[in-house]
Amino acid sequence: MQADAATFDRITQALKTAQTPSSDFDLNKDAHLIAGLKTRPAGVLCALQEVEGSLQVILTVRSSALKHHPGQISFPGGKQEDSDADVVAAALREAREEIGLPSDIVEVLGCLPAHQTVTSFQVTPVIARIHGDFIVRPEPGEVAEVFRVPLAHVLDASRYSVQSRAWRGEMRHYFTVPYGPYYIWGATARMLRVLAEAVGQ
Repeated sequence: MQADAATFDRITQALKTAQTPSSDFDLNKDAHLIAGLKTRPAGVLCALQEVEGSLQVILTVRSSALKHHPGQISFPGGKQEDSDADVVAAALREAREEIGLPSDIVEVLGCLPAHQTVTSFQVTPVIARIHGDFIVRPEPGEVAEVFRVPLAHVLDASRYSVQSRAWRGEMRHYFTVPYGPYYIWGATARMLRVLAEAVGQ
């Protein structure tokens, strides 16, 4: 996808109309549990960076030592702390800490509806444009790897599939959108699919 003003205008307008929240329960029979869950706010940054004329999404491989979602692919981000003004501030702070992304080169385009996880987080995906380049510095102990995926890949609905695996004695279904050696699945894939649906409308 060529990076130009029209592309970002299209994404920004799509974010204004995306109204349907998502959750890890979307494809599973226990969706009724959402109403009873006590959740904690969190923010993740879906950062779009132009690389050689192509828009790329920055993703991370989480450390295998983490308590929540170890070894999985995710956006930079985390729970909102008391010092954060809101979930957007939390996403920007976490991106600074996790991958060394300076907040002063980040232009927030908007947010997708919050995504509820089975680990009781209410995660707001913050979509942003990166102006210029930066030195990636993965946070030791939290981030095992930082990589990029073409935005065109994750906006293509045909790239997604629904798969399943056993979790706590039950089969749970989830979206996947693999890219090369990277198995993007679960909450990250679900949020990317919401973005694809919004931009594709």
